[in-house]
Amino acid sequence: MPISVDIDVMLAKRKMSVGELADRVGITPANLAVLKNGRAKAVRFTTLAALCEVLECQPGDLLRWEPDGPGNGDQAAHESGASVPAPSPPR
Repeated sequence: MPISVDIDVMLAKRKMSVGELADRVGITPANLAVLKNGRAKAVRFTTLAALCEVLECQPGDLLRWEPDGPGNGDQAAHESGASVPAPSPPR
């Protein structure tokens, strides 16, 4: 998946356990583990905001985009057969 989750990095910087973070954010440790390990398909903005508030960070400190494969995202999408929109002509 091209989105990587860096909650472990922020937990280490804040010297906080997964259990403490889950308690302070108001989610179960199991749901936090799913998010932390990159298995989540989505995250609610309210959860992301609570994580940022507790960890005193920005969303970009927790989430980052990485292109799939050796090429960029458009090339990976093209090779997978996905539709890549053509650039708009200049006006």
